[in-house]
Amino acid sequence: MATSASSKLNKAVKQQYMELPQGGRAQAMYIWVDGSGEELRCKTRTLDSEPKTVDDLPEWNFDGSSTFQSEGSNSDMFLIPVAMFRDPFRRDPNKLVLCEVLKYNRKPAETNQRFMCKQIMRMVDSSEPWFGMEQEYTLLSTDGHPFGWPTNGFPGPQGPYYCGVGADKAYGRDIVEAHYRACLYAGVQICGTNAEVMPAQNINHIEQYHIYIYIYKT
Repeated sequence: MATSASSKLNKAVKQQYMELPQGGRAQAMYIWVDGSGEELRCKTRTLDSEPKTVDDLPEWNFDGSSTFQSEGSNSDMFLIPVAMFRDPFRRDPNKLVLCEVLKYNRKPAETNQRFMCKQIMRMVDSSEPWFGMEQEYTLLSTDGHPFGWPTNGFPGPQGPYYCGVGADKAYGRDIVEAHYRACLYAGVQICGTNAEVMPAQNINHIEQYHIYIYIYKT
């Protein structure tokens, strides 16, 4: 299975530094959707103290010409924090910050689908709509080949994999369990997971929630 060069780095050396004290300061990783409408970008800033709410997070900016979101002649884009989670990678007091993107003129970027969704949700706010969500994903190597599949072939036909048990049926179980625990640590409202019909495919179940809690700050 193809792997990245980073997989060969000594993680024990990194861990020595990750355990160093932060002097009361916090790292906030700002995350947004780039101009592809599918890929994520991120950058991290240092805060003088641990933020308690989204309102404690400052706006930030980035060069949109390098993320397919603006022309090079006027590339300033604004990151507006809208949701904050505990960081399961760097751990407390550090945070993951989900952001929406505004252009230089403070208008929503073309890939900012949240802006229109927020307007629609506000129109029906008194109805308190509820939503549930399933997130299906497939584990892939860096060359796009499904995890655990034969290099020049296919696994057996579907049947034993859905909610399967055992290393020959539940491919990548370690990753699934780590992902689940990271969601719980971060505060994501995940309520379950199971293996799907295709080997290396899994599904997460997200709890029902009031959409306005996530669409805009209350």
